[in-house]
Amino acid sequence: MTVRLLVAEDAPDVAQIVTYSARMIWPDCDVRIAGSGTEAIRQFLDEPSDLVILDIQMPPPNGLEVCRRIREVSQVPILMLTVRDATVDKVQALDLGADDYLTKPFDPLELQARLRALVRRSAPTGPQEDRFVSNDLVIDFALHEVQVAGQVVTLTPKEYRMLEVLARHAGTVVPNDLLLSRVWGPDWIASAGYVKVFIRRLRKKLGDDAEQPRYIETVWGIGYRLVGRR
Repeated sequence: MTVRLLVAEDAPDVAQIVTYSARMIWPDCDVRIAGSGTEAIRQFLDEPSDLVILDIQMPPPNGLEVCRRIREVSQVPILMLTVRDATVDKVQALDLGADDYLTKPFDPLELQARLRALVRRSAPTGPQEDRFVSNDLVIDFALHEVQVAGQVVTLTPKEYRMLEVLARHAGTVVPNDLLLSRVWGPDWIASAGYVKVFIRRLRKKLGDDAEQPRYIETVWGIGYRLVGRR
């Protein structure tokens, strides 16, 4: 399968490095470059993409706004690529629906690792149950579908993967490091702050309360636990 990559980046040298890095992983990668937010949105709506890379600081609308608009219509994996490294910027990008965040200047090998992690489809090992049920939460592993009280909940690929990992270890504590590895891949190096942001997003979409959780429990200093079947 040919990976279709949309890169929204107004610096030609950076766009060239990203293109080269992607084609080192997938030689037949279909890379499309957009030099502005307006062009990125147009290209995304005109042609399907398997992966999107957005620079925050580009001609308007900026990458954060483009991310928000894409999330209104698609759950495609999104990587933010930017010179802004403040924690508040990272949290804002993740809260808007980005799956990952890489700061310039970056090592092309790290970029490649993150791109691989974003499109990796982890194959189940051994016998697996097709569904998980807890209270009114239902996860269909075959369909990658999540329902709460009979209503389908739309999740990004990373949100779904995190919930799936928790569900497959339901009733036990899943450490932050294991979640990082299983969701972002073994090449991933980051902090538990990423996990915290995605757990917050999951709880919001599931209608869960961190203070009185029905689904996802926090085990302070260790990780998270999805309550067992009911």
